[in-house]
Amino acid sequence: MTKVKNNKVALMYDFDLTLSLSYMQEFTLLPSLDYSSADFWTVCGDYCLAHNMDKMLSYMYAILSLSKQKNIPINYAEMKKQGEKITFFQGVETWFDRINEYGKSLGLQVEHYIISSGLKELIEGTSIAKYFKRIFACSFAYDENNNAFWPSQIVNYTTKTQYIYRIRKNFIDKLYDDKEVNLFLDDDQKLPYEHMIYFGDGETDIACMQLISDKGGNSICVYSPENENCRTTAYKLFDEKRANFVAKADYRAGERLDIIVKTLLNNISTKLQLKELKTDKNGN
Repeated sequence: MTKVKNNKVALMYDFDLTLSLSYMQEFTLLPSLDYSSADFWTVCGDYCLAHNMDKMLSYMYAILSLSKQKNIPINYAEMKKQGEKITFFQGVETWFDRINEYGKSLGLQVEHYIISSGLKELIEGTSIAKYFKRIFACSFAYDENNNAFWPSQIVNYTTKTQYIYRIRKNFIDKLYDDKEVNLFLDDDQKLPYEHMIYFGDGETDIACMQLISDKGGNSICVYSPENENCRTTAYKLFDEKRANFVAKADYRAGERLDIIVKTLLNNISTKLQLKELKTDKNGN
């Protein structure tokens, strides 16, 4: 195989209903506050209407408000522990090693990122957290006792795109630095959009899927195999050209999603090799 340069590939994932079977708050966080999922999301919707509030701010405020009412502090270590209970679609927990190895066989360096409107603290406690180079998600600020008191980061459906730019420029640590993310770089200093694949499940992923698709990368809309409404939404986004591909959220080897991603990696590797051959002045 011809040795290739600029061989990094970024796979970026939404989390809820893309990797996990349900919304992450519903597994253990809401039960720990003795609150039903239906009641919680109703309260969040009421906050949005009453205060013209961002949906992500509404759910984070609701969590803090409930914790005060119940006198149950939202503790970082406890939230991370709760993340251990989150469960995933079939094949997710073996997906990352398999795709990394496949990419390596093609001369590619595959990196994985989360871009989610869920809670970073919960994701950090999951069995798959170790596979992500960075987890971009909503998060809390904590006091001296490690109890949450205020949001530190909000990731909604449009601000998600900021993290695509950060990944592309490799400015992935100083989230407070808005000058850095807007810094001009030449194209050869940035990860090509063609080397980016975005995984999402619905309308909150449209901005990211559209950006990646329009710039020459690929977006994949996945849907729960058990939910016909999710399937309908996925194909609607495909028909509207928001996503390049649609597949069941089944990450097992040999399934449609596995085949799509491996084919995309094949394509990236082949293009890199052809580029190397074109620029090889020694004719070797």
